[in-house]
Amino acid sequence: MEINIGLILATIINTGILYAILRYFFFGKVKAIIDQREAYINESLENAEEANRKAEEITLHNVKAIEQVKYDSKRITEEEVKKAERIYKEIVEDAKIEAVEIKEKARIEIEKEREKAEKILKKQSIDLAVQLAEKLMEKNIDESNNKDLVDDFISELGE
Repeated sequence: MEINIGLILATIINTGILYAILRYFFFGKVKAIIDQREAYINESLENAEEANRKAEEITLHNVKAIEQVKYDSKRITEEEVKKAERIYKEIVEDAKIEAVEIKEKARIEIEKEREKAEKILKKQSIDLAVQLAEKLMEKNIDESNNKDLVDDFISELGE
């Protein structure tokens, strides 16, 4: 086996020329495509990271909002329960006061009616006594007749 220096030298020169031609015509375009692809991938990664960051912010915001809503709803519920209890107590107290007032009015009305009935009864008693006296005077009779006359008068009143 012989080493042919001319052939080796021609191969090295051909390889250098081929490299120069490829570099001049293709390496720039290939590098541009690779750089473009790298930029696209980097941009996609940045967009994904930004989307993840925004999603985490939104999630955190939503969690805080949910906690605030829970707190507000609990506070509002407690306030409404207290308000309802206060209104209930006011209604019960008003009902008690009204019941006392109604009882007092009824007692006063009963007292007035009793006094009125007593006046009527007194007047009727006086009228009866006057009528009885008139009848007794008309018939000035003995005691047994007076007793009979009073009994007759009472029975007439009963009818």
